[in-house]
Amino acid sequence: MANQWWFCLKHMRVEPDEGCPNKDRMGPYESQDEARGALQRSAQRNEEWEQADRDWDDD
Repeated sequence: MANQWWFCLKHMRVEPDEGCPNKDRMGPYESQDEARGALQRSAQRNEEWEQADRDWDDD
């Protein structure tokens, strides 16, 4: 895929394909904006999964 973007967890910034090792990054994403929102989406998904686990435990 051309023009891939990553969010670097080491430097807390968006990077092009040529950047830090993938072990330090989230992605790839199709745009810089998608990569920029990686942490927020990840936190939201984690909260949704935790809520689903709590709901499961309540059953």
